[in-house]
Amino acid sequence: MPRILVVAPNWIGDALMAQPLLSRLREKLPSARIDALAPAWVAPVLRRMAEVEEVLDSPFRHGELHLRRRWKFARALRERRYDQAIVLPNSWKSALVPFFSDIPLRSGYVGESRYGLLNLLYRPPANAARTPMTEHFARLADAPPGGSVPALRAPRLEIDASIARATAQRFGFAPPPARNAVLCPGAEYGPAKRWPAEHFAQLAAALAALGVRVWLLGSAADRALAGDIVAGSGGAAASLAGRTTLDEAIELIAAGDFLVTNDSGLMHVAAALDRPLVALFGSSSPEHTPPLSPRARVARVAIDCSPCYARACPLGHFRCMRELGVARVLSELEQLGVLNTAQRAAAP
Repeated sequence: MPRILVVAPNWIGDALMAQPLLSRLREKLPSARIDALAPAWVAPVLRRMAEVEEVLDSPFRHGELHLRRRWKFARALRERRYDQAIVLPNSWKSALVPFFSDIPLRSGYVGESRYGLLNLLYRPPANAARTPMTEHFARLADAPPGGSVPALRAPRLEIDASIARATAQRFGFAPPPARNAVLCPGAEYGPAKRWPAEHFAQLAAALAALGVRVWLLGSAADRALAGDIVAGSGGAAASLAGRTTLDEAIELIAAGDFLVTNDSGLMHVAAALDRPLVALFGSSSPEHTPPLSPRARVARVAIDCSPCYARACPLGHFRCMRELGVARVLSELEQLGVLNTAQRAAAP
């Protein structure tokens, strides 16, 4: 039985974009044991993937080297006798543990000149920034150079509906037939991916006028932003930013009736749970990191400088997000079938 260790990405969205790779590995090697090495903030997502046997918590924080600690961790990992490691992050240090563990086959993209650390190397195509990230990762299931890939399964997470309902009740979600909307205003990459707080506030007020309960979800880093939205909406939204674990956030998303979110990890979680959602794109590309669900709609403004992939607007005008209005998002929600057009027309 082949034993494969997948070194997972450091971002929630990227980890979900890697699931089609895991599905392809499972199809090609049905008897293989597939484990994942992941940081604590990503591990809950991987534990909800059917393809993963076990998730090993990485003790290293993003950006830390700690060479001796990595060596000691890797030596302990040798006892698992993995046949192959597939390293998904591009960093040099992410390839150290498989190398120190003496895993015979160590594969991944060249990344930061990882010659020697990896011994089965792939090079990304010239148009990698315009290629879906799912395809980028899925190429690693085949021998290099890893050309075109067949149709891929969309990422999907396993969820216990009864646990999701209990979590929603514990955090105060209104029971049916009331509706609960989840808004995700954060994006770890940077402000260029975030719809303006005043837009989220106006949307929250409009939804509340239709009788929808509005909840803001995000990390502790999003608390101040969420507070601005609560204030700007006149209290129409309630903030749970920084108050949940990732497991609880996943369960609340599963329990929500619909979501509006920036291009972020929580957007990919919502898509993987097949929840109705409107995804807001500005500096990033829906061709590269789309929400992979038939119940997702993308809202963006097509301007010449988008996508720029910058963390902050390099031109200072931020038109790609500022010109994406609340009316457009409400229209997308109507087309999803989660808002009643007549109700909206009657709302103040």
